[in-house]
Amino acid sequence: MHFLYPAFLFALLSLAIPVLIHLFNFRRYQKVYFSNVQFLKEIQEQQSSRRNLKERLILAARLLALTFLVLAFAKPYIPGQNAVNAGKQQAVSIFVDNSYSMETLNREGSLLDEAKQRAKEIASAYSINDSFQLLTQDFEGKHQRFLSRDEFNDAVAAVKISPQSRSLQQIIDRQQSLLEMHKAGPRALYVISDFQKNMGSNQSVKADTGLNINLVQLKASSLPNVAVDSVALLSAIHRPGEGEKLVVRLHNYAGETAEKIPLKLLINGAQKALGSYTVKARSVQYDTLIFSGLQPGWQRAEISLQDNPVTFDNQFYFSFNVRQQMPVLLVDDGIPNAYLKAVFAADLFFGAKRVPAGNVDYASLNTYPLIVLSDLNAISTGLAQQLKTYVNKGGTLLVFPAADADLTSYQSLLSSLNAAYPQKLMTEDTKVAGINLQNQVFKNIFENFPQNPDLPAVKKYYQLSATGGAENLMILPGRQTFWAGYNSGKGKVYVSAVALNEDFSNLPRHALFVPVMFRIALLSGHDQPLFYTLGRDETIEVPPVQTNEKQLLKLIKPGQSIIPEVKQQEGSTLLYMADQLQQTGIYDLKMQDSTVAVLAFNDNRSESDLSYFSNAELAKLVPQAASVLEGGKGSLKNAVTETNFGLQLWKLCIILALIFLAAEIMVIRYFKTDRQPVMESQKS
Repeated sequence: MHFLYPAFLFALLSLAIPVLIHLFNFRRYQKVYFSNVQFLKEIQEQQSSRRNLKERLILAARLLALTFLVLAFAKPYIPGQNAVNAGKQQAVSIFVDNSYSMETLNREGSLLDEAKQRAKEIASAYSINDSFQLLTQDFEGKHQRFLSRDEFNDAVAAVKISPQSRSLQQIIDRQQSLLEMHKAGPRALYVISDFQKNMGSNQSVKADTGLNINLVQLKASSLPNVAVDSVALLSAIHRPGEGEKLVVRLHNYAGETAEKIPLKLLINGAQKALGSYTVKARSVQYDTLIFSGLQPGWQRAEISLQDNPVTFDNQFYFSFNVRQQMPVLLVDDGIPNAYLKAVFAADLFFGAKRVPAGNVDYASLNTYPLIVLSDLNAISTGLAQQLKTYVNKGGTLLVFPAADADLTSYQSLLSSLNAAYPQKLMTEDTKVAGINLQNQVFKNIFENFPQNPDLPAVKKYYQLSATGGAENLMILPGRQTFWAGYNSGKGKVYVSAVALNEDFSNLPRHALFVPVMFRIALLSGHDQPLFYTLGRDETIEVPPVQTNEKQLLKLIKPGQSIIPEVKQQEGSTLLYMADQLQQTGIYDLKMQDSTVAVLAFNDNRSESDLSYFSNAELAKLVPQAASVLEGGKGSLKNAVTETNFGLQLWKLCIILALIFLAAEIMVIRYFKTDRQPVMESQKS
């Protein structure tokens, strides 16, 4: 047995007080009046023996009561796992999981309410002089400092649900870094959570060897849940009034089939599509919604499904822009290419702008989904560098070499984009041997494709370098590339082996030329992403916007306005959200009264998977954990106290002290010493 405050044992010297009282108070003589000395000896012997027994019982009760009272103040205990820290000032970090899954109800209300109660119970098990640090999913700056117990309880009471979702490794790393501020004393770490499986990984959590880690798992009910994970529009460019196809990814996280889940699509507040879907247990299903009749401008869309009782993931937001006209930039050496001009003039949706290579506005390149280079004798270093940046950011570049091209400058540009480049001019008559109908460019162009099609005839062409990753549109005999596409960064590069000149081929007048050009243009759309995820996408890239102190960018939603941090980079503007954005929905990015973009934000769908680690899995995931406590089994105070200080005996000492005080009172009150014996002579 050990004592938390052994200094109090000096108070055992006070045991001399009842002994002195016994010696000097109980030994005082009293006068006894009697009329006859015949019975004196017998009376004195009778009373003396009973009085001595009573006095010894009273003395023993007083000594024992005082002894156990002193021991109670010294706080005796039987050492536990962390008894070495007993009596020392400790630093305690407590993580309270406030992610969306903690909205789940159990017998005590929501899991978050129970987590807050458990955090207070843990704090109450420590000394009032210990320091406490609260951590939540938000990793807020205000939670970095250490608090007293009362301040900690107030901070816990203010915790609310958050869209953030961190891994267990991130949480423990954060707690470790904050506890480094208290290297001098013992440190303890608690994680209170439902421990969804999305918090873990295939690797065990790593932590400092000297850190005392305790996991407190709250038991949640197993609930069915279906959510929309993501969406995708099949069309890269959206034209007014045309039909659209939206692919919706439905995920059933439960262990049983979800029957006839109703789903509807709203765009700008109007219902555009409605459906009912059945999703098998623990599976993903893709469904397509078809709608049309969109007006030019930004579209604010929401998918809503009815899936009770888990409702935090029943809405999914996205946004996109329906263009009135698609801009295309045509770059040449000063002489317009008649074939390109005729192609884009055939459809008013394409707003083609022609500019000589020497007059290109580099700052505006990012506003064009498609840039076409044609008839350039040489590509300058400056233009090549800007085009490389443009493609890497998601732009589409289409290259038709000039009849007398400077092959070195073309090689410099195209090799840096991981695309094939013209190596030498081949002057032989040939014909396109085939087209790749599986390529995205040719999909949905032909209703019926003839077995012996009329393909472009070639008089001369540039032999293109062999480059991996080519997506051939058309090939020449011997599988030489005639026209191919290449992925580069976030964008795409298309390279032709012939100039747009009838001296090279009849491609400019061929029936395939116009539909292929239109398809490349329509596939070149690189609008904003349809949606962003709270807690994951903290940096957002938008088209370049010039701001100043008087003209600031703001994210605006009814009832909320946020001013993000803005940084300018070449060809775009970056917005840094940090932890400012906490609510899902659709926000307008505005500068004064003009709308720059419309952005949609959704919750992290990892919280939708309501499957949890077992105690054995947690012990394996966190091998350094001292204990895995279950929140639903009574108060945690006793369990934490036993773990840190061992089995506490001070309450038992107080009970025993009270028992012996009561025994003293009972002896004094009911143990009588003045009863007279009955004499034989009196009976006679």
